Amino acid sequence: MAASNRMMLGPLVGSIDQGTSSTRFLVFNAKTSELLSHHQVEIVQKFPKEGWVEQDPKEILNSVHECVEKTCEKLQQLNIDITNIKAIGVSNQRETTVVWDKTTGEPLYNAIVWLDLRTQATVDRLLKKIPGKNKSFFKFRTGLPLSTYFSAVKLRWLLDNVEEIKQAVGDGRAMFGTIDSWLIWSLTGGKNGGVHCTDVTNASRTMLFNIHSLEWDPELCQFFDIPMEILPKVRSSSEIYGLMKICPSLKSGALTGVPISGCLGDQSAALVGQMCFQDGQAKNTYGTGCFLLCNTGQKSVFSEHGLLTTIAYKLGRDKPVCYALEGSVAIAGAVVRWLRDNLGILKTSQEVEKLAAEAGTSYGCYFVPAFSGLYAPYWEPSARGIICGLTQFTNKNHIAFAALEAVCFQTRELLDAINKDCGVPLNQLQVDGGMTNNKVLMQLQSDILCIPVVKPSMPETTALGAAMAAGAAEGVGIWSLNPGDLTAVTCERFEPQINPEESEFRFARWKKAVMKSMDWVTSDISSNGNGN
Repeated sequence: MAASNRMMLGPLVGSIDQGTSSTRFLVFNAKTSELLSHHQVEIVQKFPKEGWVEQDPKEILNSVHECVEKTCEKLQQLNIDITNIKAIGVSNQRETTVVWDKTTGEPLYNAIVWLDLRTQATVDRLLKKIPGKNKSFFKFRTGLPLSTYFSAVKLRWLLDNVEEIKQAVGDGRAMFGTIDSWLIWSLTGGKNGGVHCTDVTNASRTMLFNIHSLEWDPELCQFFDIPMEILPKVRSSSEIYGLMKICPSLKSGALTGVPISGCLGDQSAALVGQMCFQDGQAKNTYGTGCFLLCNTGQKSVFSEHGLLTTIAYKLGRDKPVCYALEGSVAIAGAVVRWLRDNLGILKTSQEVEKLAAEAGTSYGCYFVPAFSGLYAPYWEPSARGIICGLTQFTNKNHIAFAALEAVCFQTRELLDAINKDCGVPLNQLQVDGGMTNNKVLMQLQSDILCIPVVKPSMPETTALGAAMAAGAAEGVGIWSLNPGDLTAVTCERFEPQINPEESEFRFARWKKAVMKSMDWVTSDISSNGNGN
């Protein structure tokens, strides 16, 4: 019986989902999109100085090996044959920057995480080189404003401040990559023939990539003074990059020989996983940050309202590139982690729902979690977090409620911007990500947007998107992306339950709080030292 069950499953696809707060490995059935098993490991975030956020690239890599091994063990316990895993996709936190030594395979510094602020002084210095100090000067080439958020300024900081990296670049030993590149290089052999590549979606978040020609831009590399030879080769989001190799140190080799054939930055992966393949379809992902992407098809649309233009996906070497408008918010799930780890008012992240439900209101308390300045639509690095409207009546339940409301208000600002840029208002919002398990948050979101919020019953859309890209790759061909072949998804709907006037009143108060969070930091953040 067990053997025949194994036969019936058909081809499987594995997905490495390397996020800011955790790593997961998930395995899907390529024919039904069913999630069969997964394993998750939380990642340590280091804060060596105020505004600095780092992670250990070795810890990230080891967490991937651990998740792969543990998931394979779980599959074997379920009597599922792991030799049916025919491809692996990678989805990753974007912009986070790693530089490593290709001769030893060792990182030369911790990974500088996307929401790290140490590069503000670097940004200010670079702005002085631009006519009129216009931070949107490169927008039509890159889709991005000059900001601490993107990889080029992080790489510039590393080259300026870390002696080992300067030395390695001089010796021709250095390789740069975002997390996808570091993982693919390491998993395909590392110093013994590892493949140094990235995909167009991750490349489009570096500020070194021309989103029209789909190539590293020599003028941008010159502006940031980045040597082009340390950059990875840019590939499509769906093709065979290389084969999984055994990891001798961990004796980890369950999937040796399986092709890695899908690669998408996490927000692009979620857009694919939500099957937003049509112009005008959008999704919002609630993770560490919050990211609303709207597919604009084969044309790049440039925002007048603080959104980014980014590459949505390119699902094959000969397939067209598709673009998206993106609203990026730095702090969403991270605010819950902060309530747990810094204030200690939660024991677990899940507890925030219970506290918020007990309060039922923020009682006039507003929380602007601008821990890393404000991203879209403001792009205001001087902002800092504030909690205002406090009274003697305010308790931790109200603050928990205000934290969830903050995620919803920030999403409302992104939605308003996308509606203005696209001209056609969204009539519902497709959502995914870890925080969508919080029903209080989902109902609040619908109330604040005044439109229905639709959540797929399988919320792992980021991992699903990477699996779809991997399974559909030329030479793998086990996952059809034809609209007629895509599995219908069951969803949960949340309808607005308050009147629009109340929603508008609360949103107006939120905007007032946002204004009070701005221009908080006047001096440069300390950006020297080695951060050890």
